[in-house]
Amino acid sequence: MAKRRLVIIGAGFGGLNVAKTIDKSKYDVRIVDKHNYHSFAPLFYQVASSELEPAGITFPLRREMRRRNVRGCLYDMGTVKSVDTIRKVVVTDLEELPYDVLIIAAGATNNFFGIDGLRDRVYTLKSVPEAISCRNAILERLERAAILPPDSHRRKALLTFAVVGGGPTGVEIAGALGEMKRYVIKREYPRLRTDEVKVILYEGSDRLLRTMSEKSSCDAFNDLGELMVDVRLGKTMQSYKDGRLTFTDGSVIDADTVIWTAGITGSPIELTGTDVKAGPGGRFAVDEYNRVIGLDDVYAIGDIASHSDERYPRGCPQLAQPAIQQGKRLARNLNNPDRRRPFVYNDKGSMATIGRNRAVVDMGKLHFGGWLAWITWMFVHLISLLGMRNKIVVLLNWIWSYFNFSTSMRMILRPSKYPTIFNMNDENKP
Repeated sequence: MAKRRLVIIGAGFGGLNVAKTIDKSKYDVRIVDKHNYHSFAPLFYQVASSELEPAGITFPLRREMRRRNVRGCLYDMGTVKSVDTIRKVVVTDLEELPYDVLIIAAGATNNFFGIDGLRDRVYTLKSVPEAISCRNAILERLERAAILPPDSHRRKALLTFAVVGGGPTGVEIAGALGEMKRYVIKREYPRLRTDEVKVILYEGSDRLLRTMSEKSSCDAFNDLGELMVDVRLGKTMQSYKDGRLTFTDGSVIDADTVIWTAGITGSPIELTGTDVKAGPGGRFAVDEYNRVIGLDDVYAIGDIASHSDERYPRGCPQLAQPAIQQGKRLARNLNNPDRRRPFVYNDKGSMATIGRNRAVVDMGKLHFGGWLAWITWMFVHLISLLGMRNKIVVLLNWIWSYFNFSTSMRMILRPSKYPTIFNMNDENKP
């Protein structure tokens, strides 16, 4: 029998686990992604805080396609513009890909909740380029502030770093900036005083890490305080204009750098030829087999899918584990459609790190923090990285920085401009 054409949109945790598990004798598999690499999203904040180099948490997709359990899959670079469900075609900015079975695993992007102009004014951490941009901004502010008079208003604004959102990413980047403030500033920026640098974490609810236990929230709050991070709860952001951060309670602060981690939404995918639309949070409602409700041969997994059951009436958590488990279960169901099984999320726990020797872990009813949680966090993240080289590089970087608080990544690196003739979307290019 002829192989069915399977197209996977997105090469994240969900998409790659489909590619690793699917039966290549039954399917011609094509993966399309706008980046030619897989990136490890949980460590974006370490790139932004100059703790890791980008190459340590990325892995080339072309190389991944050569692995034994992925061999036979093809990769196409492109940004998906729409999906024509009548012609069964995925339309990218470079080509059209016909499919018999489509899996949408495009992940999530930043949610700015309709705040006017926020997208162009804040720094975000949903991709490697965004993390690099954030790193450059942090280092540039420190360099510029170091040459200004100590009592100038501009210097105070440059040295104020506001993090909006008290989830795992917000807590982790705030903790990393707190470590930089406490251990790095006095060593590498002698013209700056530690008390001049303000790291402020804003959270709209009454506690940090709301998806974790109250004990974890309390531990995270205390650990951030030890790292000289000012945590302000019950603060909902209203606007950010002209370097001024305004909240719904009327309070205002001048901050030259705002890092937004307050919300995510599914990456926009336009479906044509159907009335099916993405629901709340940009997520497609799926049934127990991860099929998009209302469509045939179209599935969604990971952050962009809303798989609801009695335990998760609003959908599974938008984390790596649900995407991995959904990818594997969906591939097995496609391999054996007569013996398919519904997807049931197995919650293996959650964790967040606040800094060296500081982390929190929830595993069922078990909670622990401190050094043991930090070691557990490092081990889980290390084994989850793709490629032995990446594991070794990240481990060596962690060991080196642990003992001497030094890193070679505190450099401002910006790409040079492309020649004007360079245009990948030019239909008349040679």
